[in-house]
Amino acid sequence: MSRLLPFFAFVLLAALLGFGIWWNSAHDPTAVPSPLINKPAPAYALPKLDEPAQTVSKASMLGKIYLVNVFASWCIACGEEHPVLMLESKNLGAPLIGYNYKDDPNDAKAWLAQHGNPYDTVIADTNGHTAIDFGVYGAPETFLIDAQGVIRYKHIGPLTPGVIAQQVKPAIEALQKGAP
Repeated sequence: MSRLLPFFAFVLLAALLGFGIWWNSAHDPTAVPSPLINKPAPAYALPKLDEPAQTVSKASMLGKIYLVNVFASWCIACGEEHPVLMLESKNLGAPLIGYNYKDDPNDAKAWLAQHGNPYDTVIADTNGHTAIDFGVYGAPETFLIDAQGVIRYKHIGPLTPGVIAQQVKPAIEALQKGAP
């Protein structure tokens, strides 16, 4: 029996490895369910990156469908996403709000000056406290918020042309037609 113990341990490890491979291929690792989907967005009032004396708040955005894109100058994946946003931002069908996350404002301004600014406005959350209320895991993340201030969609990771065409734009169009 003691001679078979290593064999059984090997079989068990192989089964666990096989299950892990199957699980990852059957499930989208970026599809992290958010408990905030179909719930009101948290109250926020964050300063504009370029004009810190002015704020953008949930209350000021009510009545508008908009996207919030979490980014940072230190975020490598944000650099991959940025050219897509530069190409697609004007054709999304909703304003794109840049949400600068845990970043030095001067670094963020320099990064946008170097790479271009696809955003209608940029807000800054330098300490990341409001991001916790949104359930932000990291950058980049994108939220679609309806005119009543309810989060209707969340995408974790860089937006791609395919994600925009197959998920983001149809979700915006549905909201514009009155569907939740």
